[in-house]
Amino acid sequence: MVKVLDEHERTMAFAEVALGQIRSLRQTAIPRNYEIWYVYATGYNAPLNKIINETLARSGKLTEADLEQIYETYLSHIKTTDRIDKVGARVIGEIDDVMSVLSDALGMTGSYDTTLSSATAKLASAKSRDQIKAIVETLLRSTSEMRETNKALEDRLTLSKNEISNLQHSLEAIRAESLTDPLTGLGNRKYFDRMIDMAVQSALASGESLSLLLFDIDHFKSFNDSYGHLTGDQVLRLVGLSLKQTIKGQDITARYGGEEFAVVLPNTALRQALTVADHIRRAVMAKELKKKSTGEILGRVTISVGVSMLKPGDDTDALIERADACLYAAKRNGRNRVICEADPEYAVESHSRVA
Repeated sequence: MVKVLDEHERTMAFAEVALGQIRSLRQTAIPRNYEIWYVYATGYNAPLNKIINETLARSGKLTEADLEQIYETYLSHIKTTDRIDKVGARVIGEIDDVMSVLSDALGMTGSYDTTLSSATAKLASAKSRDQIKAIVETLLRSTSEMRETNKALEDRLTLSKNEISNLQHSLEAIRAESLTDPLTGLGNRKYFDRMIDMAVQSALASGESLSLLLFDIDHFKSFNDSYGHLTGDQVLRLVGLSLKQTIKGQDITARYGGEEFAVVLPNTALRQALTVADHIRRAVMAKELKKKSTGEILGRVTISVGVSMLKPGDDTDALIERADACLYAAKRNGRNRVICEADPEYAVESHSRVA
């Protein structure tokens, strides 16, 4: 009983520290933030504590983007690993059960083989009808037992096949979830990094065009500051929905981080990519943002977009860097616009960065 009370007091102390941090930094008390600070309070995740301490020392606060990045990097993958371990344990358990049934079946097969051998020898020396009848009855009993064993084995293998198939689906679902941004339903940063590398390598090998769009929600911080993080989440979902409705087929969409999104366009030259980018920009701007709790119209969301196209000798980093420079040029030149590396604004932005 004392041990239970000690554990209760210890965990309540961690909870109080977590809520205290949320309160002092004026963060939303959502499960994600509570989990981050609870783990921080326990001290069990040293890398998480280190990055939080460094960020607070540098800027005195943790932004929504900081919290999301910390959660994705230091906590979400642990949950995925735990779930994979549990599925793996179930697979191992299923295999152990099947091996046990197979072992019993092999024992029965050996016993049946011995019975057959014995029956063969006895039949060769049998001299009466009663002796032959007894041997045949023994064979019938052994054959019936063998048939029952085979039926049980067949049933167990069928169950195992279905169970392992279900576990395989579970692993596929976990894998897909680990590559998906839970808020928008788009691919997450891990998915983007994996897919753009594959797309770049494929385009360089085939000589086909490849374009990249990077875009940022204009004045996103003001939405959070003015209306709260729940409205900020609504803005992110709105943009994610616009992307899902606009981008189809082999094109790759992802939440790049915070309020930034990315679209990879295989087999797409710069001019076509500009058309796609402006189509996305217009689709986002066409949606009216409404506060769910009050029905208040909050206005329209706009985005700034940077567009780059893969060049011979490029690598992934170079493609992203040029798109990023174009994005910043779009933001510095009034926002709610698309700028590509062929535009004069990009040249100015690129020159100012080098300088």
